[in-house]
Amino acid sequence: MKVVCALYADPANGFPPKYARDDIPEIKGYPDGQTAPTPQSAADFQPGALLGCVSGELGLRKFLESRGHTLVVTQDKDGADSVLERELVDADIVISQPFWPAYITRERIAKAKNLKMALTAGIGSDHVDLQAACERNITVAEVTFCNSISVSEHVVMQILALVRNYIPSYNQIINGGWNIADCVERSYDVEGMHVGTIAAGRIGLAVLRRMKPFDVTLHYTERHRLPKEIEDELGLIYHESVEEMVKQCDVVTINCPLHPGTEHLFNADMISKMKRGSYIVNTARGKICDRNAIADALKSGQLAGYAGDVWFPQPPPKDHPWRSMPNHAMTPHISGTSLSAQTRYANGVREILECFFDGKPIRNEYLIAQNGALAGAGAHAYEQGSTTGGSEEAAKFSKGQ
Repeated sequence: MKVVCALYADPANGFPPKYARDDIPEIKGYPDGQTAPTPQSAADFQPGALLGCVSGELGLRKFLESRGHTLVVTQDKDGADSVLERELVDADIVISQPFWPAYITRERIAKAKNLKMALTAGIGSDHVDLQAACERNITVAEVTFCNSISVSEHVVMQILALVRNYIPSYNQIINGGWNIADCVERSYDVEGMHVGTIAAGRIGLAVLRRMKPFDVTLHYTERHRLPKEIEDELGLIYHESVEEMVKQCDVVTINCPLHPGTEHLFNADMISKMKRGSYIVNTARGKICDRNAIADALKSGQLAGYAGDVWFPQPPPKDHPWRSMPNHAMTPHISGTSLSAQTRYANGVREILECFFDGKPIRNEYLIAQNGALAGAGAHAYEQGSTTGGSEEAAKFSKGQ
């Protein structure tokens, strides 16, 4: 089979001569009892190595070629003249990442006559037109939970960075300054605040657990309400709707998947319902927020800060309003691709491929769509449809725009 893989570019200055650490902790399982990825074949890469970029190849080349398969890896994923567009035509499997998504639109699916599987090296398959994939009976899978804790750590970091006004204070030092008042004029304590999450699945619940020791009041809204014992343990306040919750929160963290029901959920109307001077941290998907509404709310002061690492499209063009809006703490999409997480999602991709090649069942928690319908984690969290509209704008970045 032909496997086409879209990965982000190598480091600008080449691979590091050595890594900052000699090893990483081995994670064998997750808080809900799910085990970490368990491929049958031994990995031919060092845990903690840089695997998510083009030269890292997810550690797949030897594995695939030893089984007689062909691997094509590229970072050139956007536009009609891209390498991905050409290679998809006769591909059997396409692998992409949330961090550098290959948008598998209805048009691309129509051209890819042999396509049998769209696999995400990470979590989140909204870059695939799930409606079109189901119509074509294409299996969609991802490595559920592989980087959920990684993302939750990033959320907590960015909540603190916003509320404590960390980045402007850091820039004081970088720029040779020492004006304390400039640093603290937007700095507050998280203690005593009301913090709420949109969704309390693997990532959202992990955020709640990590924020509990900060002595905040915790809120959540979720289509599948948590068990009472978890609510009691964490002192959670449940809300039936997003609108009800955001009115009471100082900090809102978005941890739901992107699907037609959540696209542009945070528009101007929703933001107007929030407390003036509240904060949003979005590490879910950029398109859950209306980008112009976010920028406008920061300029007006309705929002005191916005942070996250997800954009739409990815990469964002250079004129994307989030690059220049005030009081933000945005990063590229990195929360789920730490070196620690890369080991787990590379192993998970290998496990899924082994099952697919050998005709064995793929773990239910890894499935998003199968046999023409949403399945597994997809049936639990997604709505059938497509959120890939507008993704063609990503091609502007590669053209320097």
